[in-house]
Amino acid sequence: MTFHPKERKANVLPDFLQLNDLGCETIGGKILFATDDFFAPAENLLKKQRPVFHADLFTEYGKWRDGWETRRKRIPGHDWCIIQLGVPGIIYGFEADTSYFAGNCAPWISVQAACLKPEEVPALPARGNRIGTAASDEELRAAKEMRSDEWTSLVLISEIKSGNLDTGHNYFIVTSKQRWTHLRLNIYPDGGIARLKVYGTMLGEWPLSGLNHLSDLVAMVNGGVCVGYSDTQFGHPGNILGIGKSKSMKDGWETGRNLQRPPVLKVDDKGVLLLPGSEWAVFRLGHSGVITHIEIDTSHFKGNFPDTFKLEACILSIQEENECVTQKWTPKQSPKWNILLPATKELG
Repeated sequence: MTFHPKERKANVLPDFLQLNDLGCETIGGKILFATDDFFAPAENLLKKQRPVFHADLFTEYGKWRDGWETRRKRIPGHDWCIIQLGVPGIIYGFEADTSYFAGNCAPWISVQAACLKPEEVPALPARGNRIGTAASDEELRAAKEMRSDEWTSLVLISEIKSGNLDTGHNYFIVTSKQRWTHLRLNIYPDGGIARLKVYGTMLGEWPLSGLNHLSDLVAMVNGGVCVGYSDTQFGHPGNILGIGKSKSMKDGWETGRNLQRPPVLKVDDKGVLLLPGSEWAVFRLGHSGVITHIEIDTSHFKGNFPDTFKLEACILSIQEENECVTQKWTPKQSPKWNILLPATKELG
């Protein structure tokens, strides 16, 4: 199923956009092979940041593009690339972002997928700087060993639309609930795409753990996902579930300032600021469990860390969660939240 935002009601977007991007370069997603990278390399597809446009920027091969763009084909066939997901898992949907590719967007795409063991992936030549090049005969032979043309189709050949500015968002719903490790993105016959987002949840195996074994139940690599939030002005709360230590503020969650704050701030007898309302985010754990330790990391947030935080937990069925998501976490019958950590002063 394919749909385009401008053909739908305003502000109505697919629910899968709240899930994690399994192919993002920041969590290990990478391009293993591409038939052509003449104007812009396929690695750009997996960038976390939004695509940008520079009107006067050119390379020796032509207009600089923040995406994957192949040359105009003069031989039979079409272009394609192979993507290794950073986190294997179940895919619920794709976003083909064609922002700033008006006039040279690929007219059609399809997506295939496979779940491969490490020994089933051939040793492909290192990619390096690919701009201005096409795959060599050696690289093509190595890639064909993966038999990616026989992989399962998740998105059949579908038309995509280009964006004159940063408006080219094409969404595809995936109904398969299998686990996938690799993708083949086909563009027909050539052209460009700015980003490919792979929205899903990690699906792993949870070993039996001893009493002294600690696992991060909410980490993205363990299946944790953000399913609701109050604000994402400067960063999505899903960022705090990422792999490893954050490198800068962009790896965290930051909301806009509450414009309803009083002109002069006051505190209660515990030193907590008296402010109307609060910002919040809801996370689904990768696995149910007993929570014994909590870590709040405010690295890089030197002048904008939260004054206080509170942690609550509840148990929801899939149906109950779906109802809460649909109603933006303001259902008629609110979940029964249990306080794990009362309002606590943040030290920054």
